[in-house]
Amino acid sequence: MKRLFYIFLVFVIGNSTIAQAQLDSIQQLDEVVLSDNKLKLYAKGHKITVLTDSVLQKNNGTLTDVLRYNSNLYFNENGYGMVSSVSFRGTNASQTAVVWNGININSQLNGQVDFNTFNTFNYDAVEIRSGGGSVQYGSGAIGGSVHLSNALTFNTHTDHTIRMGYGSFDTKRANYRLSTGEDQWSLNLGVGYVDSENDYKYLGSSQRNLNGQFNNLSFNLNAGYFIDKKNVLKLYHQSYIGDRNFSGTRVAPSKSRYEDTNYRSMLEWGMFQNDFTSKLKVVHLFEAFKYFENKDADRYSFGNVASFIGNHTLNYKLNSAIEVRSVLEFSKYSADGDSFGNPSRDAFSTTGLWRHQLSEVFNYGVNIRKEFTSGFSSPVVFSADAEYRINRSYAIKINGSKNYRVPSFNDLYWNPGGNLELVPELSYQVDLGHEFSSRFMDVKFNTYYIKTKDMIQWVPDHTGLFRPQNVSKVRNYGAELELILKYHLNGHQFNLNSGYSYTVSENAETDQQLIYVPFHKASVNLSYGYKAMELFYQHLINGEVAIIGGQLQGYNVGNLGLSYHYTMFDNLATILQFNINNIYNSPYENVALRPMPNRNYQLQLTLKF
Repeated sequence: MKRLFYIFLVFVIGNSTIAQAQLDSIQQLDEVVLSDNKLKLYAKGHKITVLTDSVLQKNNGTLTDVLRYNSNLYFNENGYGMVSSVSFRGTNASQTAVVWNGININSQLNGQVDFNTFNTFNYDAVEIRSGGGSVQYGSGAIGGSVHLSNALTFNTHTDHTIRMGYGSFDTKRANYRLSTGEDQWSLNLGVGYVDSENDYKYLGSSQRNLNGQFNNLSFNLNAGYFIDKKNVLKLYHQSYIGDRNFSGTRVAPSKSRYEDTNYRSMLEWGMFQNDFTSKLKVVHLFEAFKYFENKDADRYSFGNVASFIGNHTLNYKLNSAIEVRSVLEFSKYSADGDSFGNPSRDAFSTTGLWRHQLSEVFNYGVNIRKEFTSGFSSPVVFSADAEYRINRSYAIKINGSKNYRVPSFNDLYWNPGGNLELVPELSYQVDLGHEFSSRFMDVKFNTYYIKTKDMIQWVPDHTGLFRPQNVSKVRNYGAELELILKYHLNGHQFNLNSGYSYTVSENAETDQQLIYVPFHKASVNLSYGYKAMELFYQHLINGEVAIIGGQLQGYNVGNLGLSYHYTMFDNLATILQFNINNIYNSPYENVALRPMPNRNYQLQLTLKF
């Protein structure tokens, strides 16, 4: 109760000091377009990769497929459409934060996010922030963070988009999106539905992907309203309802089924003044699952967790060169499940951010965060970053940070096996980047080093029972290269977007590479457009990975697509797109004994009016 009172008191005092001069209309719009504006404002020394709408539409809409072919992230997918977890710079899935409109939404149950539960069609921006981010985004932001944002545009407009698709394995997709508004209000919503038999062949055998059916429904609603010239209310909501069978492996069939739901709602009040910006967010997150070992039986295990978050941000511009920001956040988590009981957790954090444009060519930031979490002590974490611009085309970026991850409810309370003696993981990282840009080319080259101690791993105890322990010291280091080429001539458009990463993620005591972390990963995206036609090709090269008891072979996978853009009427534009995925019919697995699809096809029609 005292913590809640403290948050309220700081909020009142902070707002009472705000000057009465107002921003002009352009400044107001800059503030309200995206909720998470600190992503770039306080991260000048970080590499940030932005995936544009043209990139998103080339894949089938799942966040896994988009990031697999357009980033350095590696995904463990238990068969197509099944649970998908990420490895960012060699860290594990619970060490990557997923941020929805500025709020960390990693599961309180397992500390992770299933990337197959996000339909990218419902978002305006997908951005990847490399390097530690626990100061800004809390627990889990060790390797980096993935940001999903929705835009609210305050001008007179009404735009509809309908996207329908059908493909191999009886896969059906349908999406609708509306964006409308005027100067005082803005609204957008998105609805997506996917249904698939998902019964692809296992190449090299007579088997099929049995019990792999899935369907899901997603819904996004975002709205904003200017109360007056200095105050705006915004509402963000996302729902996901999924029902999927869990396919088996090459050697073990499955009859299991999994239902999961996620509801996320956020109400935000923004106040804009001459030098101050105040934002108060009230957030409710709810996740739940039911697991049926036998889909034909009524027996199931269950779990759910509700999260209530209050967040206040106060940004103050001291002068034309210096900005500071304070963030106060209180969170309450309550869970219920037949494998972990009824645990709860309260957390309060205070964060200070500083940004200084020291000169036209040099700026830096210093940030610090302290969190108080019931049940154990969380560390003070900090970060610093800087950008030095050699000239208009070349900049050097550097950042360093101390980061952490608190144990999840599963880690602490799972029965049998939970461990109440766990302490938070601690990590230190440094990242050096070079960025070059010209009219025809953009290049980003980064090297990094991450050292983690007290890493939580589930290992067998003296009885053979797997239990989580703070046992590992891990070091991660490597290099990343991104190359973008673009050339336009007489209506012909040539584009190349490629990336390569070399990743070492090893146990510091044994010098052994961790499982499911490839040393080498590369992707190439080529496109050629002329008038209404566009031809594009995607290629993924994934090196071999260590698995328990051996190695999993690397693979090469290519996708080919052709799209045709046609304006039927003045207010109706159409895009017809045909994709051939895995065009070489390559057998591959990114998780052992779980084959991915053979060559398959997808036809997609988009209407914009």
